Amino acid sequence: MRLSVLDQSPVISGHTPAQAVHETIRLVKAAEQLGYHRYWLAEHHSIAALADPCPEILVARVVAETSRIRVGTGGILLPYYSPLKVAEQFRMLEALYPGRIDLGIGRAPGGDQVTALAMGEGRYPGAEHFPEQVQYVVAYLDGALPAEHPFAGVKVMPAGRTAPEVWLLGSSDYSGALAARLGLRFAFAHFISADGGDGVMREYKRRYEPSQREPEPQTLLCAFVICAETAAEAERLAASIDLRRLNMDYGVNAPVPTAEEARAYPYTEADRRRIAHHRRRVVLGEPRAVRDRLLALQEEFQADELMAITITGSYDTRLRSYELLAEAFGLASRPANTPRVGGLRQPG
Repeated sequence: MRLSVLDQSPVISGHTPAQAVHETIRLVKAAEQLGYHRYWLAEHHSIAALADPCPEILVARVVAETSRIRVGTGGILLPYYSPLKVAEQFRMLEALYPGRIDLGIGRAPGGDQVTALAMGEGRYPGAEHFPEQVQYVVAYLDGALPAEHPFAGVKVMPAGRTAPEVWLLGSSDYSGALAARLGLRFAFAHFISADGGDGVMREYKRRYEPSQREPEPQTLLCAFVICAETAAEAERLAASIDLRRLNMDYGVNAPVPTAEEARAYPYTEADRRRIAHHRRRVVLGEPRAVRDRLLALQEEFQADELMAITITGSYDTRLRSYELLAEAFGLASRPANTPRVGGLRQPG
């Protein structure tokens, strides 16, 4: 079972956003040494708790700091951007680091409505053209626009014989159905939605239409994980994300609370009910319990890969969680990851 990392570059209370970005670099170096397979960076805008609005830039730095682990986006929020420009960015990354680049694509706004309007220069960038945008990105990457297409003469540089892996990301049936129809890889965000994902994954595989890029369906399940030496310590660490999610519910735009701040917060009974609801999206405990729960989710979803996102009230405890998780899965005892050279889709 491949195990990977999703990093939202969290800004923990008492730290600066710049420090959060440097902690991402620290964590990816550790993740590679620990044996994780891939490392994805998320895109968010105008959120005080999350420092990365441009993962395509951070990917370039992160992949340069490592030598084997696959690096990519989880994901680029495509409705904001030109498919041609996204394809050019990832062709450049692929030319620099062939066989190691992933392009994960999402359609969520990644921030509030006002920020989305600012991103669209006063026009809300809805997702009604998302399927067409995805097809354009893939066609540009692979040099596969039909000869009769008006943009067929546009050549995305730097061209090469390999291409990034393309993943559609989602937390509902929309992206799963689109990935199946377009013959693309699919990643489900269990950390966003704990309901119905197993059915979405099964439907994706059942309805999958093979493509030249991906003859077989490929799935990844991303879960929120907090792993500690004891169950009690995992509960203590989880209080930070409990309060962070409560802040999100109440529209409080603040950094991730420390464990001390979370412990001192005056929770109401209504708050505790909200926290219990959100906890369904968290896998936490001591290493063996976390491993068993993740493997149960993998079986339930029939996922080909697992990915963990971890946010706690300190960067050291976040790193320790990933260390314990790697030990629980025996990653360090496996051969180092070797980059795969993906086939380039040919026009046809």
